[in-house]
Amino acid sequence: MNIFRFIADMLHLGAILILLYRIKKSRNCIECCAYFSFSVAMAVYRDMNYSRSHQQRVYRPFMQDSGTVPSCLLREVPRSFHVFFISSTAFIIYLMRYKKPFCTTYDAIGDDFPHLMVLLPAALVLTLIINSGWTAWEFTWSYSLWLESIAFIPQIVMLNKIRLIENITSHYVATLGLYRFFYILNWVYRYYVDDFYCWTQILSGVLQTGLYVDFLYYYFQSIRDGKPVIELPM
Repeated sequence: MNIFRFIADMLHLGAILILLYRIKKSRNCIECCAYFSFSVAMAVYRDMNYSRSHQQRVYRPFMQDSGTVPSCLLREVPRSFHVFFISSTAFIIYLMRYKKPFCTTYDAIGDDFPHLMVLLPAALVLTLIINSGWTAWEFTWSYSLWLESIAFIPQIVMLNKIRLIENITSHYVATLGLYRFFYILNWVYRYYVDDFYCWTQILSGVLQTGLYVDFLYYYFQSIRDGKPVIELPM
C-alpha cells in the first residue's frame, strides 16, 4: 500500500467519525442523506468481497519490508476497516431513519431524489459503456463502481435545497471529496510504480471526484473567509 491509499482510507475513516460526531452533538440528522450513506456502505461491502475473492492484501504498510508487522495483522487490518465502515454506516442509517430523537429530524421531503429511477439506470448505462469484463462478477463489480461514483448526487441536491450548511456537515462532505481525490493519486502512483491500471476504477473515480469539485470550491472559500456556515449559490 502506498502513502496516497493510506491517506485516502484515513480520510474515509475521518469522514465517518465526523458524521457520527455531528449527529451526536447536534442530536439531529438535518442535511444528511440516507441514500448516500447506503451507497457508501454498499461500496465498502463490494471492496471487502473484491479483496477477499482475489486474495489481495489491500493494506501493505510502508514498513512491511522491515518485518515488524506480522502477516496475520496485514490480513486483518483491511477486514477490520471494512467491517467498521459497513457497521458504522449501517448505524448512521439506523439513527437517521429509526432512532429517536434523530429520526424525527430526518428530512424525508428534502431527501426525495428519485434514486431508483435515476441513479440505478444511469449506473447501468455507464457500466455497459465501460466495464472491467462481462462475467457476472466483473460486470456487477463495475456497476457498483459507477453507482458509487454518482451516489453523491442526492446529497448535493439536498444540500443545494438547504443552501446554508453547517461547518461540521461541510467538513464531512469535504473529507469524502478529498478521500476520492487521494484515491486518484493512488491510481496514478500504481500506474507508474506497479504498471497497473483499471479504466473503470479511474474514470468512475474521476467522475465521483468531479461531482465534489463545486462543493469543495465553496468549502475552501468559506474556510478562508472564516464563515460559520457554507453558503451555496442558487
